[in-house]
Amino acid sequence: MYLRLQAPPASGIVEDTLAAAADEGTMSVLDILIQGGWVMIPILLLSFIAVYLFIERLLTIRQASSNPEVITDQVRDYIRSNDIDGAIAYCERKDVPITRVIRQGLERLGRPISEIQDAVQAAGKHETFLLEKRTNILASIASVAPMLGFFGTVLGMIRAFQDIQSLQGNVNPSVLAGGIWEALITTAAGLFVGIIASLAYNYLLDRIKRLTNGMERSATDFIDLLQEPVT
Repeated sequence: MYLRLQAPPASGIVEDTLAAAADEGTMSVLDILIQGGWVMIPILLLSFIAVYLFIERLLTIRQASSNPEVITDQVRDYIRSNDIDGAIAYCERKDVPITRVIRQGLERLGRPISEIQDAVQAAGKHETFLLEKRTNILASIASVAPMLGFFGTVLGMIRAFQDIQSLQGNVNPSVLAGGIWEALITTAAGLFVGIIASLAYNYLLDRIKRLTNGMERSATDFIDLLQEPVT
């Protein structure tokens, strides 16, 4: 009498390994993420993009940070001493959004004040646009990631009920619970990525608003300085 041995399929080995790990309570984070299915791939990709955008924008904002009062006072000293070239050179050395805005006005001295004001306002809007660049992607990730998570959960629940149907309802509560928690993995992952992206977006937006407010104050002070009576 001959016994025929047949190796289980690779997918069965993976499932048996994960099931054994779950029974022993030793499932790693990677094992749990794998159980979430293919929807975990775009969710993880969005998380990497969110981290990259946050770090890149944060570095940009830090490089753009400056002291508006100090810069305005320095430019005021140059103008009052009638050293316009020195003021322009100072703005070029600092090379931050505030000084780039003021430089646009300095380069147009001698023209009507309305033209100078328009140039300063246009420069301020451009600098604000550069600071806010790609932050809308971070906001989109904050809303898309949870939706992907819910989508993955729906797919998981569909598979779980298909398994129940294939077994003609002969399932015990542990099997049903296992299918449900596997389906909920994507929801948890999507919500986690969405929350982190939302916090990062709001933090960056607050920093950008502070910089923008500083630019607006400096631009207003600069225009007021040009309209001061000559003594």
